[in-house]
Amino acid sequence: MQDNVKTRILFRSRRLNIYLVRYSEGHRVVPHVDMVSEGRLYKFNWVVVQPEAGGEFICEKNIFNLFGRFILFRPDLHQHQVTKIERGNRWLLSFAVS
Repeated sequence: MQDNVKTRILFRSRRLNIYLVRYSEGHRVVPHVDMVSEGRLYKFNWVVVQPEAGGEFICEKNIFNLFGRFILFRPDLHQHQVTKIERGNRWLLSFAVS
């Protein structure tokens, strides 16, 4: 299943990480909460390319979610997941701020 995810680190620092992630057809992200060693974690995800079918982001609580494409949430507090990608790929630009 890991072959279905390709992650490229675009920027990494102590407080900010930026990733470009491709999730391939057949992949899903199971419900989980991101672990942090200290402090708070915020993620802003921009779904650059949505799959043709499936691949829906589901979160217990978002700070905001605009059209399912621009999502700000606390992954360290709220369980989140992505449904199985039935057809196509899901491309995500992810900004993680701690």
